[in-house]
Amino acid sequence: MPHLPDHLLAGYRNFMNGRYLTESGRYRELAREGQAPETMIVACCDSRSAPEAIFDAGPGELFVLRNVGNLVPPYEPDGEFHSTSAALEFAVQSLKVKNIVVMGHGRCGGIRAALDPNSAPLSPGDFIGKWMSLIAPAAETVSSSTFMTTTERQTALERISIRYSIANLRTFPCVSILESKGRLSLHGAWFDISTGELWLMNKDTGDFERPVLE
Repeated sequence: MPHLPDHLLAGYRNFMNGRYLTESGRYRELAREGQAPETMIVACCDSRSAPEAIFDAGPGELFVLRNVGNLVPPYEPDGEFHSTSAALEFAVQSLKVKNIVVMGHGRCGGIRAALDPNSAPLSPGDFIGKWMSLIAPAAETVSSSTFMTTTERQTALERISIRYSIANLRTFPCVSILESKGRLSLHGAWFDISTGELWLMNKDTGDFERPVLE
């Protein structure tokens, strides 16, 4: 029995004969000198919205953190285990990234679960339910709107959650201090899986707008 599923081994073979072959010098440089990405992406772990593919990024260009719902919790130095906060701390204080992009996406399963108060727990611990409760107040407000369709409510919360995560980023001293000094910029983006459209959050208004591509 193979150690990995056949399709993964086939993909690795293609990687070695393709991308690695053409970028082997870059990989050796990264191994020798370490990584120095300028941008951190906080994205959902949904398999349909990979930041490296969407932004056509090469090795070492992006520091990517993926979790359910692309959420950033508030700053809580309470001695518990905080993987998202740890990745953020490493990116900002060790790698010294210049940009943090919170990127949500359409048809997000985590957001859909947050909008359904009657959804059954997936396990006795219900880790996803607990995690998505971070945006429970916003989910309750959006769910109560009878003037929006189900799809509109979903899209609204997907975008609200991005603004929520950016607000939580600013509760981290290392982020707020560097942003105030102009050494770190925060951005919001929303990717539509079905059309490939990328919408960017206007920093002044919070609205999501299509970028002009030349």
